[in-house]
Amino acid sequence: MSLVKDLGDFYLGIWNSLPHPGFIVKSNFEIVTANSASETYCSVSRARISGRMISSFLNESSYILKVIRQTEKQQTPIAAHSVDIYWVGKNVEICNLYCSPLEGSDDSILLLIQPTTKVSKMNRNLLHQNAARSISGLAAMLGHEIRNPLAGISGAAQLLAQNANNEDLKFTDLIRSESKRIGDLVSRFEIFGDIAPVIRSSLNIHDVLEKTKDLAKASFALHVRFFEDYDPSLPYINGNFDQLTQVFLNLLKNASEAVPATGGNIKICTSYRSGLKLLSMNKRTENLPITIEIIDNGKGIPSDMSDSIFEPFIGTKKAGSGLGLALVSKVIADHGGSIECWSREGKTVFNISLPIEEQNEDELSDYSIHSRLLSQDGDF
Repeated sequence: MSLVKDLGDFYLGIWNSLPHPGFIVKSNFEIVTANSASETYCSVSRARISGRMISSFLNESSYILKVIRQTEKQQTPIAAHSVDIYWVGKNVEICNLYCSPLEGSDDSILLLIQPTTKVSKMNRNLLHQNAARSISGLAAMLGHEIRNPLAGISGAAQLLAQNANNEDLKFTDLIRSESKRIGDLVSRFEIFGDIAPVIRSSLNIHDVLEKTKDLAKASFALHVRFFEDYDPSLPYINGNFDQLTQVFLNLLKNASEAVPATGGNIKICTSYRSGLKLLSMNKRTENLPITIEIIDNGKGIPSDMSDSIFEPFIGTKKAGSGLGLALVSKVIADHGGSIECWSREGKTVFNISLPIEEQNEDELSDYSIHSRLLSQDGDF
């Protein structure tokens, strides 16, 4: 009996250690049980998942339901790759599915869901961080190498202007104005060359967001209606107030320029989501539970630019330099966080994940469990 119990505990441990959500589902779609990862995925405790119909988390035409039916009918395992899945409370995700009859049961089926977007997210985030590293070194070098000859060109134009006729003055003025324009661009570019450690302090992220929102409403976002959905119990973060203000000011400015002149809306959301870990630029594994979302109802980002929007010199503005979002990505990476973007016509979401203060990390697990248990069935 002890051996059977030990084996049962062993397999239960494996089941709850799986990194992806898993469900045991009957042929009528009722969930018998779920593993630990399913709690984070569903934003509700396992006790509240068991007994529910899996169809309540999906739309009626979901491919998951078709796979379950096919598995039950054929009594053979089925694997499906790169399937678009809509799960209640989430954006459409690309997932891999594995469905198999459960050995020893006539009508129970094992369902495993592997969201591939998390892997893609981490890969893209590392690419963004590498781009930030590369441009930091490039900026430091170019700032020095360009300014010296630029000063010489501008000085030479001033000397020429002293003895030039009216016709030639047009050209010397052109040289000086263009030299100044290049100098201004170099000044913006040199921001990336600042590789000194970020000076951080204990911050309430809502203080940063409220200041940024007030600045936006007083200037470029006069035509925008703002909505807030804050979690007031979020732990503090360790960050640089001014740099984070610049990050969110940049995002709000982009959003305000994207929304229509009439009926433009921007929503700012904060929440606590456990589970995402990332290898940061300082080689530390960061837990990123603090989530901030900037959501607008603007025209969206072209699909062919969505994967490269954080790269330098990539932008949707005709008069822009394409450095704004690259700088945002650099600052967030310097804070040990990650930033992602999801966009379609009428809705764009910028999702930022940040770590909490080190002294709060011991409380992280308890906070995570508490947050999940507070979730209601409709809170997705």
